Amino acid sequence: MASMATLPQFTGLRPQFSPAPVRSLAVVQPLRRKSNGTLGVRCGYIGSPTNLIMVTSTTLMLFAGRFGLAPSANRKATAGLKLEVRDSGLQTGDPAGFTLADTLACGSVGHIIGVGVVLGLKNLGLL
Repeated sequence: MASMATLPQFTGLRPQFSPAPVRSLAVVQPLRRKSNGTLGVRCGYIGSPTNLIMVTSTTLMLFAGRFGLAPSANRKATAGLKLEVRDSGLQTGDPAGFTLADTLACGSVGHIIGVGVVLGLKNLGLL
């Protein structure tokens, strides 16, 4: 079933609409949505489930980076996924060698994990 549509004609940047409708081969159907199309998560207060998930995931990732359970600037992963110490040349006052770059990287990965958990639980209807 084809529908009738008027296609605009352009001269330069200004459209000129033709008075005669053009028969289109494509079927024009209105878009139907089951919902409003957005997936929103509210974080209304400090003790909300969303906030607790984000704090926990970021803290665990920072803990893993600081105590040598994740790769960092001074600990690289080998082919066997073992961490070996190397000198990155970055200065740090931390005894374990945790640098600013490590803090930013681990915090970012922790946030990415937290957002995945929050959106996954929201999609399942558990949050």
